[in-house]
Amino acid sequence: MKSSIRTLHPSSLWNHFSDLNAVPRPSKKEERIIRFMVGFAKNLNLETIVDEVGNVIIKKPATKGFENKKTIVMQSHLDMVHQKNSETVFDFETQGINMFIDGDWVTADGTTLGADNGLGVAAIMAVLSSNTIEHPSIEALFTIDEETGMTGAMGLKGGILSGDILLNLDTEEDDEIDMGCAGGIDVTAERNYQEERTPSKTIAFEIKVKGLQGGHSGMDIHKGFGNANKIMNRLLYHSNALVKIRIVKINGGNLRNAIPRESFSTIVVDENEKEKFLFELNNLIELIKEEFKTLEPNLVIDVNNSEIPKKVMNLETQNIFLKSIYATLNGVYRMSPDIPNLVETSNNIAKISLGNGKIHVGCLTRSSSESSKNDLTNALTSCFELAGFKVELSGSYPGWQPNVDSEILKVLTNVYENLFGEKAKVEACHAGLECGILGQNYPLMDMISFGPTIKGAHSPDERVSISSVQKFWKFLLQILKNIPERNS
Repeated sequence: MKSSIRTLHPSSLWNHFSDLNAVPRPSKKEERIIRFMVGFAKNLNLETIVDEVGNVIIKKPATKGFENKKTIVMQSHLDMVHQKNSETVFDFETQGINMFIDGDWVTADGTTLGADNGLGVAAIMAVLSSNTIEHPSIEALFTIDEETGMTGAMGLKGGILSGDILLNLDTEEDDEIDMGCAGGIDVTAERNYQEERTPSKTIAFEIKVKGLQGGHSGMDIHKGFGNANKIMNRLLYHSNALVKIRIVKINGGNLRNAIPRESFSTIVVDENEKEKFLFELNNLIELIKEEFKTLEPNLVIDVNNSEIPKKVMNLETQNIFLKSIYATLNGVYRMSPDIPNLVETSNNIAKISLGNGKIHVGCLTRSSSESSKNDLTNALTSCFELAGFKVELSGSYPGWQPNVDSEILKVLTNVYENLFGEKAKVEACHAGLECGILGQNYPLMDMISFGPTIKGAHSPDERVSISSVQKFWKFLLQILKNIPERNS
């Protein structure tokens, strides 16, 4: 499968992407990919720096005739989101991504593809390794841990880079040029609870919510996709109100930046209420499927018998927990008042883990407005604290404020229109690009973001358009030729 991908155009970019995807590179475990990038640079005899947090900087001099152009920073992140379908047997720690071609798309077999942001990394590698591409002086910046904390961007110190312009290659629509993005913060709620001996004459059930689209918790949050954690809580809340179920465990979602696609729970019900429980629950399941039939045609909710456990959650905490998750906002909180159709503030209830006397709820709150981000964070904190949770706020990072007078923005819009005969969409996005963070230590750097069309990022449905990659590559080469001259 990989050999066919290596024959795609542009061959250098696809070859580098294939090489990248052979190296496991989960967030916070980038040691192997860092070594890989250093080896790549050494083979080209290019100056290479690995900073104290693990970011890799590779420098390449300007080609002939471009010495007086402004130095550019070409930036992408090395880590990728590791998500797989529950039935997929795959070890992200040891295996490379299994890719294949499906029409105009490159995708992966039951896992995320790593196009986010491997295509950007591969494009930069293709420029660095070329002897024919014309370009100004390049500082290639490969950051770590973008997906789970942006610690690479946060840890990059001022003074390491000298570039005037930053080209971030992490946008996921090929007709879009991004000039701003949302910031974010992790909201984590935890509490303990007392377990009780499972009541006698009960029957146990496992409830499975699966088949949801999932997707990017920023870029897809406004689309109305199902959140497996909210759906599971709805099922349990409804059942608890009718037959007084007892919860044993819940496990839903995985990563904060991915809309949860699956959730699993185990409960017990009194034997005498079995028929009522199943009747009412199945009615609700049909209603939920009807609600989501357009957006989530593959939604599956299964209810199966399970082994009777020894212990269950106490009723008081159970009732408080179910109410708190029901009350916790998931989805869009506020739309931007300044940019049409842009989500300003949102929350994703990304992960719920309950069992053995402990509850863990992980959320990612995003906003392009610091005040609105704080407002929603306070609302979430209040809800959880009223339910007896201890709340921790961590990993806060700023948004990237748009600059409509950006010099590089004018370059990209002109190049795009000249190449493709239409105007690009100049937008801000509801995702956590690294530009805002990098701008804290490099406030004078002119920044822009673009990239090829990627669908289903952060989910096993992730795929990248082959024709779009070709378009992106053509666009990138022309941008490199049109970088402004240095100020005299």
